[in-house]
This record gives sequence, structure tokens and C-alpha cells, in this order.
Amino acid sequence: MIPEVKKKLTETPHKPGVYLMKDRLGGIIYVGKARDLKKRVGSYFMPSRKMRADIKTRALIDSICDFDLQIVRNEQEALILESKLIKQYRPRYNVSLRDDKRFYMVKIQLDVPLPRFVLTRLKKEDGARYFGPFVHSSALKATLEWLNREFGLRTCRARVPGENEYLHCHADIIRKCSAPCVHKISEEDYRTRILEAVQLLEGKGRRERLQGLRAEMEQASEKLQFEKAARLRDIITNLEKTLSPARSFSRGRGGVPSTVNPSEDLIELQEALHLPDKLEIMECFDISNVSNNHIVASMVRFINGAPDNQGYRRYRIQTVKGQDDFASMAEVVRRRYSRILSENNIAESENTQESPLEALRRLAREGKSPLHLPNLVIVDGGKGQLSMAMRELQNLGLHDLPVIGLAKQHEEIFRPGNSEPLLLSHDTGALKLLQRIRDEAHRFANNYNELLLRRRVRESVLDDCPGMSTKRKEALLRRFGSVKRIRKATLKELESVPGIGKKTAEQMMLFLHQD
Repeated sequence: MIPEVKKKLTETPHKPGVYLMKDRLGGIIYVGKARDLKKRVGSYFMPSRKMRADIKTRALIDSICDFDLQIVRNEQEALILESKLIKQYRPRYNVSLRDDKRFYMVKIQLDVPLPRFVLTRLKKEDGARYFGPFVHSSALKATLEWLNREFGLRTCRARVPGENEYLHCHADIIRKCSAPCVHKISEEDYRTRILEAVQLLEGKGRRERLQGLRAEMEQASEKLQFEKAARLRDIITNLEKTLSPARSFSRGRGGVPSTVNPSEDLIELQEALHLPDKLEIMECFDISNVSNNHIVASMVRFINGAPDNQGYRRYRIQTVKGQDDFASMAEVVRRRYSRILSENNIAESENTQESPLEALRRLAREGKSPLHLPNLVIVDGGKGQLSMAMRELQNLGLHDLPVIGLAKQHEEIFRPGNSEPLLLSHDTGALKLLQRIRDEAHRFANNYNELLLRRRVRESVLDDCPGMSTKRKEALLRRFGSVKRIRKATLKELESVPGIGKKTAEQMMLFLHQD
């Protein structure tokens, strides 16, 4: 063991926290959490641990040359911090928590007439109150159910429920709601209940509430009401898990190490790529295909190192048959930047001495451009995707527009005119910035592909049915409401639909009931 590491290990406290394992170059290769840091970190340097470990763990242990610690208050905070750091550093030996899935939070919009609690994974700047994140999702859901029942809060989805919603709701009948929608309780009284529940989520009155529930549980047990006592025990356990204090470790707070500094990352990336202009705007393209019927692309736009959600675009590939990522990349790049040229009326420009790129830059400086060109184009892929993107940009007269390719496997950066890829350290902010925009493009493309796939699954059953037309499909769905009910219909019921004859009904039954 290295003497510095041995000394650091002796100083490691018996406290909960997160540890970050480093290799000989100082790169973070693994992030883990522990209830007792000294025991957990020390186990990595025990010979017996290496002998019993699998191949991946042995490779990790052999690569460890240093480690850092982050001490927190409890195990819940350790789990939250571990998830944040794994998403931030993307260590080589971490498998779990690398995706964009986040812990649950509780949201409440207090500026509406009848507020309600909802679960969400994403915090937005919408003026709502957010609580969390909470690491125990099942305990959180059970706690919210108890809160709604205890305070008589509504759970219906209507923004402002009224009598129509009440007619289709049974929550009041089973005493799960105070029914403010039909004025069984005044709006002021309902808001008072909401604020009491909010205070409890904030931790105010937590001890008194738990003491009251424990006393009620003991009384039920003494009266041999064991089912009630067990139910109260579960409520207490869920409340303790949910309401235990835990910090969210948002960026720049709590002394958490962070490599996410957009301004510094942009400067570092500009210098690494030797670009003359600041990287104010970056656009990244990604192709997603599940089958030949579902080929889509995404374009995400970052401004000053942060996502510009309004500038995101998604495309259905139109001119490519089969799974051809190269041709698909060419199509989407061509469509994107021909659109920018068209909206800026570059093709109609009388100044023929000015290149399209110079004209677009000039219009942007003069504030006359409705859509600005990026300072850097990023394509997800290697030399093939980069070559296709370069070809399309040259055809549009944008050959001087900076463009690079980012290959996933080894995070290689391919540049025009360079046969060898550029390799940046995984600890550099420049590479992390590229990874963020690439992963965002990948997420956006996959979400669109999943949306189209769900639509196709819903529609394909009837669309592929022999003799089916749009009018017949509409008539069938209007009569039966769903494909599931159409399958259950008899031959006579199908024949009774306008436009469906006996032969068509027989073909439909045969088609819908085949395996």
C-alpha cells in the first residue's frame, strides 16, 4: 500500500459517507457509499477481499492508487450524493445509477385553488414547492397515501375539480377526501389542512406526530387489535424513512466536489479543439433506430454550456431505407442547416462575394437572424458519421463550420483533417461537457423512438388488418372503443358496424384472433 494512502486510511472516520476511488492518473474510477467509511474503504485494501472478488472487482482493486471521502449525516444522504457523483463523473467501474433516472420528489402548486401533492423526478422553475429527493420510493408513496387520508386531501388530477369530477369520484364515500370540490369543506379550511401537511413534510411537528402514532399503536395492541397495530407500525416506519432529514446536494452547495462549471468547461473545450470563436452555441445530433420502421434523429442545442430545451428538434428519417446511420446522419444534418439557410433567406442574398457562413454570422451580429448557427456541431459517432456531416455542410456552403464526431466506446473525438482521434482525460471538464450534450441527444432521440413505437403498437393491429380503411377503423373504434373490445366482439356485432360486410368481418376475426 502507498504510504500516503495508508495514512489517509488510518484517518478515515467511522461515519457514513461517499468514497471516490482514483487511479494513478488521478481519475475517478469508482464511487461508492458506506454506512461506515472506515470499514468499507479498508476492505478494498485487504488481501482476502481481492482473493474472493470477481474479475471486475479485482481489476478495480488493482487500479486504486488513491481515494477521497465525503462525510454526510446519514445513509440516505450518502445514497443521494452517490447517485449525483456517479452521474457527474461517470466512473469506469460503476454500473448502477449511471442513467438519467432520479429520485422521487414531492411537488405541490400552492397558487391553485385546491392544491394537491404529486410525485415527480424533475424539478422545474414553475413556482411550485418541492420536497426531497427521497431515496425510499415505496415508503414515500405510502407516506403520501397516509397524508392524503389523514388530512382529507384530494388526489384527483383535475386542476380545479368541480361537480362533474365529484360524480365520478368515490374518495369522499370511503372517507379519503374532504370533498372541497362540492364545498363539503371550505377552500380556506382545505388550505389550512394542506399547509399542515406541508409543515409535516418540512419536518415540523414530526416528533409529536410519531409519538402520537406510537401511543395509538400501543393502545391498539393492548386491546388485541393487532391488525390496526401492524398498520400503525408500518405508517410509523414509512414516516421515519421519509421524514428523516437529508440534503439534496444541489450544485455548488454542501462542499460537494463538482466538475460542472459551464464557463470553465467551454473555455477548456475551445482550447482543446483550437477553435477561434467562443462556444456560445453547440448542437449535437444522434440517430436512434429500433427497427427499419422506427428510425429517428434528435438535435439538442446548448447555449453557454446549458441545455436550451426550446431549441431541441426531433426528426423522422424519410429518405433512408433500412438501418444506415451514416445516411441518416447526412439527412438530418442537411435538413437542419438548409432550414437555417432558408429562414435567413441566404439563397436570395444579392451579395455573391459573401459565403453563406459569413452571411449568417453577419446577420447574427446585426440581430437580423431568426435562427443562429452554432459555433460547434457535434455528431454522435466516429469517422463515418463525421464524413457524412462534413459532406452535407460543404454542399450547403458551410464547410468552415466547426464540426467534430464523438465516438462512444473510448470517447474519441474525431476532427476534420486529422486521422488520429483526440483523447481527453475523463477528468477534464471539456470531455464531461461533450458527454453531457451527447447523452442528452441520445436520451431525446430514444424518447422519440419510444413514443413512435408506442403509437405503432397501438395502431398497427387495425392498420394491418385485411380490407381495413380509415373510415372503417374509425367506425370500429367509435362503436367498440378499443382493439381489445373488437377482439371480443361476435361476428354479428362486427357486421352491424357501418361499412363492415360479412366477408370483411370474417377476415377481421381471423386476423385479430391469430397468434
